[in-house]
Amino acid sequence: MEMIFEKRDGKFDLLTIVRETGDPETVSCPKQGTIPHDMIHYAVESILTHRGFLSLVKEGQAADFTTQGGDSEEPIERLVETFQAEMWGNLIPTTDLIAIYENACTARGHSIATISPENVQAIRTLLEQLSRQWSALPPNKALKLRF
Repeated sequence: MEMIFEKRDGKFDLLTIVRETGDPETVSCPKQGTIPHDMIHYAVESILTHRGFLSLVKEGQAADFTTQGGDSEEPIERLVETFQAEMWGNLIPTTDLIAIYENACTARGHSIATISPENVQAIRTLLEQLSRQWSALPPNKALKLRF
């Protein structure tokens, strides 16, 4: 599956998902001061083997707020949110990030995906690379990723 993130002027960027069948789907991505939320999904789901939003989309679900996962996908959403919050602030100790993530899962009442300090570092490295590429991208240009 190809993901084409287009930086736009205004309040939204654009994500076009092109499935293996060639069918495209377009999603508006609200600007949040960092890379787009679904790009964070890409980083997390590229490193971990757990299923998340992108896995569901790749399997054929719509890439919108109606995408339905189960207990196996919810932990990935919490992890994406944890990394996104860190990106809005500053890097925190890895053990703290994992504890915040686990607390978020517990508060929501679902399982916790196993994540090691090495996974955290690999995700942070990929997020840093994506952030640099995204920041350097001028408006109306795109960053293509393959999932």
